Amino acid sequence: MDTRQYTNDAVELLKRLISTPSVSRDERRAADIFEQQVRDWGLPVRRIGNNILIEEELAPEKPTLLLNAHIDTVKPVSTWTRDPFTPTIEGDRLYGLGANDCGGGLVSLLQVYRMLHGSSTKYNLVYLASCEEEVSGEGGFRMALPELPKIDVAIVGEPTGMQPAIAEKGLMVIDGTAYGKSGHAARNEGVNAIYEALDDLVWLRDYRFKKESMLLGPTKMTVTVVNSGTQHNVIPDECHFVIDVRTNEYYQNEYLFAFLQKHVKSELKARSFRLSSSHIPVGHPLVQRCIQMGKTPYGSPTLSDQALMPFQSLKLGPGESSRSHTADEFICLSEIEQAIKEYVNLLNEE
Repeated sequence: MDTRQYTNDAVELLKRLISTPSVSRDERRAADIFEQQVRDWGLPVRRIGNNILIEEELAPEKPTLLLNAHIDTVKPVSTWTRDPFTPTIEGDRLYGLGANDCGGGLVSLLQVYRMLHGSSTKYNLVYLASCEEEVSGEGGFRMALPELPKIDVAIVGEPTGMQPAIAEKGLMVIDGTAYGKSGHAARNEGVNAIYEALDDLVWLRDYRFKKESMLLGPTKMTVTVVNSGTQHNVIPDECHFVIDVRTNEYYQNEYLFAFLQKHVKSELKARSFRLSSSHIPVGHPLVQRCIQMGKTPYGSPTLSDQALMPFQSLKLGPGESSRSHTADEFICLSEIEQAIKEYVNLLNEE
């Protein structure tokens, strides 16, 4: 088989996946299709929940490279002009929910595994199609991680225009509560929880962290939700707000949370500390090979399963991040074919 035939296989599988809704935490039917196709191609497959792992016997003298992409999608937005679950090819474009994020990378990396497993590449290859990526769910990469062999480095097939994203911002979501005392709005009584929160909200808006990343820029805090009050004539006794924190590689989530607690008077609760910023050195052989191929490393502001990987990784995949989570999402057929070629070039020549 040549690259065009592998591309055709990739596109046909992607069309079947688009036709099978796989919104996060509801990926079972799509995982069934994916697993059966892998078995039909004669590859050694193992099911871990709705995660699909492909792994053959590993050569102990070689480092091991994980090829990873996710099978789940977000919910379709209301502004789709097509049926998001009907794959439609128009010219070079394949439209459908999940085509770009990250169906293109999912099926391209699978074809690369088919082409290269058992060959004389420098790396042992392991492939994982993971689920629940869009919600960082417990049944996704976190469930599969203990079942993986020792991984030295990973390629994550998120849409990057096939440019290497060698750093990725982390995420921490914090719930804040300012407390007051209820009273009648017509009288000078009570303590307004909204006013109690104001100083904290202004500080969160204006504070700038000192350590800026060459790839990821500054760590950024944004208050995205504020809720308070029950009716117009009652002084609110609680004001609730949500802080979206996007960290660069210089700040760990636990440190930032403790820092914020010292600087605001509102009560803070972090939903999780586990989605940390990730980074792979520019001197890593995979990154250097990308540079030799004319690619430009950059830092990605969007989160992926990289945040859960306790080993080095980079994002590299067909499609564009700007198409993700949008109406009328698409991947170009030529992008899939070119990605397969470039992945093989990257791994054969590394």
